[in-house]
Amino acid sequence: MPLLKPFDQSGIDRDSLGVARYQTLAPNLVEMLRRTVDRVPDAEALVEFEGPRIAYRELWDRAARVAGGLRALGIRRGDRVAIRLPNGIDWCVAFFGAQLAGAAAVPVNTRLSESEIDYVLTDSGSAFVFLPGAPLPDGPAYAIEDLTFADLSAIFYTSGTTGFPKGAMTTQENFLSNMETARRVGIGPAGPVRNLVSAPLFHVTGCNTQLLPTCEGGGATVILPQFHVQTFLRAIATERIEVIITVPAIYWLAIHQPNFREFDMSRVRRLAYGGAAAAPDLIAALIEAFPNAAVSNSYGLTEVSSIATFLPAGYSVTRPDAVGLAAPVVDLRLTDVSGDVGELLIRGPNVVPGYWNKPEATAETFADGWLRTGDLARLDAEGFLQICDRKKDMVNRGGENVYCVEVESALTAHPDIFEVAVMGVPDEMMGEKVGAIVVPKPGRTPEPAGIVRFAREHLADFKVPQYMVIRSATDFLPRNPGGKILKKALRQNIDWGKPLR
Repeated sequence: MPLLKPFDQSGIDRDSLGVARYQTLAPNLVEMLRRTVDRVPDAEALVEFEGPRIAYRELWDRAARVAGGLRALGIRRGDRVAIRLPNGIDWCVAFFGAQLAGAAAVPVNTRLSESEIDYVLTDSGSAFVFLPGAPLPDGPAYAIEDLTFADLSAIFYTSGTTGFPKGAMTTQENFLSNMETARRVGIGPAGPVRNLVSAPLFHVTGCNTQLLPTCEGGGATVILPQFHVQTFLRAIATERIEVIITVPAIYWLAIHQPNFREFDMSRVRRLAYGGAAAAPDLIAALIEAFPNAAVSNSYGLTEVSSIATFLPAGYSVTRPDAVGLAAPVVDLRLTDVSGDVGELLIRGPNVVPGYWNKPEATAETFADGWLRTGDLARLDAEGFLQICDRKKDMVNRGGENVYCVEVESALTAHPDIFEVAVMGVPDEMMGEKVGAIVVPKPGRTPEPAGIVRFAREHLADFKVPQYMVIRSATDFLPRNPGGKILKKALRQNIDWGKPLR
């Protein structure tokens, strides 16, 4: 069966190493923003929901003065400047100011502890820090002219689910390639749209796949300074939002608000999710709740500048198990295959060149032009990718491989379950057994025995959980900013009790 190619493949050539590259990109983010400002100077650019809003002319002027202020402070091309600001217009002005100064932005996760933030600042060698409550640097307007594809544009630190976070060195071409991919798969706009950013801007979804493509298209980026579900719904309706990207748990919470039907969702035309599997009943509910929206899934990570695969809307119902098809300039392959599952490798111009100040980790993760993702996956003859598990999270039950994502997907189809985390429980005889941490839907009280019976109808016997902890409906699972469950944190505090069988 031939590979499906649903995305625009025009204007793509392979280089001497075989890497596919877009041929029509802007030379850098500075020129990208300048073109938008020249084209639509008075169009609304940034909106802080229920707060200030600015047009593209003001965005450029403010960013250029920040760049001039950074230059006056001694910041030069290639220096790192850290952004510790919360979601809002100032965050965006600081980011673009760093670009216009020729510096590399270091977005800082605002949820980190002070010691963790100190690590990021020290590791990156940041020469300046944008701090909450402090005025942005101000000076004579400045904009660097000659940034190249290879210039370092930002360092995004991974969420640090294992050990210290690593700084993914993101180049100008990495950003621009992801933006073009977003446009071609339909997340990013071909023209001006109103895009709601509820994710943190320090995360690649909020910055790379929402803010930057929207700016290139001349649309409005509407930013939630803080997430609250009622604010989220109000913003969609009052700001005439057309594009939303968030994790399945947020969508579920939103559409189950008692007053959801009071909000006008008719203008939403693109709704994408990622970061976690979505149960088929949730997908069906989203299609009903957003009747004019194309509902799609995607897969990516910090090291690929956000998007690696995308599942077109028509397949969200027929292939809910899949996270998509390869983006136009992305190559996928599996290595160390066992059965039909192997570690996923990714190649493309969106793959970052490595980790800042981490040569050993870079050599281990980036080899021969390919990124070793650490994700175990299936890749079928049509090109659909299915993520099975993190390589480090797979449960080895007496020699049988149990992929946690597969078990989680099966259990979230249970009518009483909101979310679930599956992991290995040490066992003297089997090595590991399968354990599940379950959060029920509000008002539901599932029993472990009933969940096990349900699991047996959908899973092989050796994949059915033998340990189970049921939390309260308000005790949500801890997640990183990208929506992935922090299993390391769960393992440190879990008491599995006695086995079920």
